[in-house]
Amino acid sequence: MKKGIHPENYRLVAFKDMSNEDVFITKSTVETKETITHEGVEYPVFKMEISRTSHPFYTGKSKLIDTAGRIDKFKTKYASRAK
Repeated sequence: MKKGIHPENYRLVAFKDMSNEDVFITKSTVETKETITHEGVEYPVFKMEISRTSHPFYTGKSKLIDTAGRIDKFKTKYASRAK
């Protein structure tokens, strides 16, 4: 392994899944400005939209999220080209 290429500033960071409020702690070098108290200890927090507890591959549950009708807009826009 090469010397001097790996970061030295690893610390415990809380990763929070915003879709289901799951929090897990792991070592990371990610920069954060916010903190969270988890099980009585304060950690820097990194907010994520999806994690292993909400991703359809890991949960086995598939769900379609249509934000602001994007799927309908796409189908309407390209419907004439499909034929």
